[in-house]
Amino acid sequence: MTIAPIIGYRLARPEDAPDIESLDGSFTTLSVFEATASDTGFLLREVPVDPPLHKVFPPEEHDEQEIGEDTAADRRTFVAVDEADGGRLCGFAAVGYSSWNRRLTIEDIEVAPAYRGIGIGRTLMEHAAGFARERGARHLWLEVSSVNVPAVHAYRRMGFAFCGLDTTLYDGTPAAGEQALYMARPLS
Repeated sequence: MTIAPIIGYRLARPEDAPDIESLDGSFTTLSVFEATASDTGFLLREVPVDPPLHKVFPPEEHDEQEIGEDTAADRRTFVAVDEADGGRLCGFAAVGYSSWNRRLTIEDIEVAPAYRGIGIGRTLMEHAAGFARERGARHLWLEVSSVNVPAVHAYRRMGFAFCGLDTTLYDGTPAAGEQALYMARPLS
């Protein structure tokens, strides 16, 4: 018998760092976005891929913030833990606030594959939005790869819309050939 997850949410602690680093953020998609840029804007078109694309992200250096560091007043990492599985970390969202443009950037958000589709990403995003409101942010902002169609669809369901494109961000990286899509969500 499988026990249903009981998900709890809290701020990350320093001891969560290894679990955050080892979380599986890979995904499989049946389509990707093709971006065409012109002098007056850009066009995105979702196109099927065959065979399906399985993307595994290389290990990241989470140098944007120190997990659990109290002095970083404008940074937070929220975690989702499965209380029914001994407090196992199953997702996180790392965010940072910029006062000059009153923007909260979603620096990274991941949910373990076995926990996707049950609202964990949405709840983590709402924790981020709550922090953004505390700081006086006007909107949430994020960057996502043109091949991460499952994430793009999830972000759109959460109220995000496309606001930009960078065709060169990933040049010289393992993601060369992908484009960076920027999305924003206003806060009321």
